[in-house]
Amino acid sequence: MNTVHAKKNEIERRWLLIDAKDLVLGRVASEVASILRGKRKPSFTPHVDTGDFVVVVNAGAVRLTGKKWSEKMYYDHSGWVGGLRERTATEVLAKHPIDLVRRAVRGMLPKGPLGFAMIRKLKVYAGAEHPHVAQKPEAIKIAP
Repeated sequence: MNTVHAKKNEIERRWLLIDAKDLVLGRVASEVASILRGKRKPSFTPHVDTGDFVVVVNAGAVRLTGKKWSEKMYYDHSGWVGGLRERTATEVLAKHPIDLVRRAVRGMLPKGPLGFAMIRKLKVYAGAEHPHVAQKPEAIKIAP
């Protein structure tokens, strides 16, 4: 019996649409990361990017459980001494609602060149409108 590995030129990619309105951030992120990696496909190969494109809309209406809105901190560093900036989830949502979803998904993907290729297939939008209508993304449901 031979093991079949997916080849880069044989991969068929679909476009999927996820509406994140009133869904828990971690659940959305884990499903999106799984789709981006290609784990839902029978041709999944860990060292090949076999995933699909994912369009996430309504990222500004995502939910967090418990006290995470005020206690979860996001850290950025400028690279300079004393350049650490920390913000709560509420502050991040107010200025950059896309960053909440993008950071959560990025943390669940592999690190390095393979992960960089996977995160490029993620398209996140704060509202319900997106410019990927021509790709005809099929809507999928995620359990709340």
